[in-house]
Amino acid sequence: MAEDLLVIDGSQGEGGGQILRTSLALAMITGRPFRMVNVRGNRPKPGLRRQHLTAVRAAARVACAAITGDEVDSRELMFAPQSVKPGDYRFDIGSAGSTMLVLQTVLPALMLAAGPSTLVLEGGTHNFGAPPFPFLDKTFLPLLARMGPRVALSIERAGFAPRGGGRAVAQITPAPLRPIVLTRRGVVRRTEARAIIAGLPRDIAERELNVVRRLLGLRPEQLVVDELPPDQGPGNLVTVEVEAEHLTEVFTAFGARGEPAEDVAREAATEARRYLDRDVPVGEHLADQVLLPIALAGGGQFVTGPLTLHSTTNIETIRRFLDIAVAVEEAEKGTNHVRIGR
Repeated sequence: MAEDLLVIDGSQGEGGGQILRTSLALAMITGRPFRMVNVRGNRPKPGLRRQHLTAVRAAARVACAAITGDEVDSRELMFAPQSVKPGDYRFDIGSAGSTMLVLQTVLPALMLAAGPSTLVLEGGTHNFGAPPFPFLDKTFLPLLARMGPRVALSIERAGFAPRGGGRAVAQITPAPLRPIVLTRRGVVRRTEARAIIAGLPRDIAERELNVVRRLLGLRPEQLVVDELPPDQGPGNLVTVEVEAEHLTEVFTAFGARGEPAEDVAREAATEARRYLDRDVPVGEHLADQVLLPIALAGGGQFVTGPLTLHSTTNIETIRRFLDIAVAVEEAEKGTNHVRIGR
């Protein structure tokens, strides 16, 4: 085992939770044990936070793994998986930490497992710095279904920081992964802006949508206020959904105490505008998300804008576990063509 043990520096690249989640996912699939040092070494509060600890323990349960260092604030972790066991699981973060990031950790192994699984995830469902439910529901999971595996994801109760209390259910139907090519966006068929509020005045949502309407040139029928029950808040999220011929992208921005509603809306609209102006199919956050399933499929390609540090770090982590080539070719107007395959 010592010869097969990978040693990974968790402070490399973006130096956050992405290295940990990708390492856990790939260790589960390949059976390769690893030791991570400097866990989340580039973060203001390094080491395992509660949501990362939940992801580690979730991965250990699913893969029957031996682990050491699984405690809050731990900066070193050993993870030695055995075999992936599909089934019914419940994972409770115990805080407003992101349930979607826990799902991201165990999904790659379970979507390739020998049978279906159901996950009940409790904690945050709409979190800053993590893929929120609308992005997974409209963007990532439909693309995954085109590759083979199917995931039905539902929110029984939304959870916003700092309160949490959310509950999500994921039903996973595994299948072999097929390569995918995402090089053209095609015609934009529909654009919709949505302001989600829970336990906050409706005028916050209306102010946000007014900004998005002005910046993106939308019509009133393209604007939606989504009021969740007050006991699920306080919380606020603005989404801009761009449905094109070949895929749908969702751009999000989160409200926070003391942040003007107009600034929240401007953030989401600016990201959507940047995406539309580049005429690429894959946005910067989706680029990070699709790298792993495409690599596990054995090949594929996509066109996106400039790669984020999250994406370049993910590429390097994938290379540590998988013998697969990842080539990034810079094209015109700040776009990149990413090709994955042996």
